[in-house]
Amino acid sequence: MLLIPVIDLLNGTVVHAKKGDRENYQPIQSLISNSSDPIDVVTALLKYYPFQQLYIADLNAIQKIGNNNLEVIRSIAQHYPALKLWIDAGVNNTSELALWTDRNFNVILGSENFSDLDNFLEIKENLNSRFILSLDFMPDGYHGPIELIENARYWPKNVILMSLAHVGANQGANLELITRFKQHAKEFNLYAAGGTRNINDLTALKQAGAYGVLTASALHNKQISAVDIKNFNQ
Repeated sequence: MLLIPVIDLLNGTVVHAKKGDRENYQPIQSLISNSSDPIDVVTALLKYYPFQQLYIADLNAIQKIGNNNLEVIRSIAQHYPALKLWIDAGVNNTSELALWTDRNFNVILGSENFSDLDNFLEIKENLNSRFILSLDFMPDGYHGPIELIENARYWPKNVILMSLAHVGANQGANLELITRFKQHAKEFNLYAAGGTRNINDLTALKQAGAYGVLTASALHNKQISAVDIKNFNQ
């Protein structure tokens, strides 16, 4: 099982994502980094453990506010060229897509960004299935075209089950979500995102069928050790 660190960028700063309440996210406070500067945070994460992949949420791009964080993300890619970047930039049209697809990023298509299935399929066709799908479950439920959770025919190989109500809450992972989808999507790589606290949560998610886990708070709080990560990334 893969453990992938997450950073959330807002106005060029790494912030602490909590329960999807994006308007109130604050600069991250971390036990592994005394800075919220993106390069400093990524450097600290890679010092903590030599991760090969990094998930980045561009909250400006996702919320369509201010300028996107493309230059910051490009700087991370230049500093760490071997690091595979998974980018959620709220892409939902071809002009936005063009900003990200020519930079060798792994583009994430978040269900919350699509008004209907046709909108999603247009972008999917442009990517030739070379993307990662995030099925987004907010505190008030699933956001996105209903067809995406009813029919796996629209999915790529890698699918994130994003539980925003659990993100940053330190209340445990959403095991029900991974269990429910694994029952009818055994051939897909399902990644759990939100709420992972410790090795016990990792073990439970692995047993539930998760292929990977996305996490942030548990790393910054040192609730998951480098030894734990090594064991689960094997």
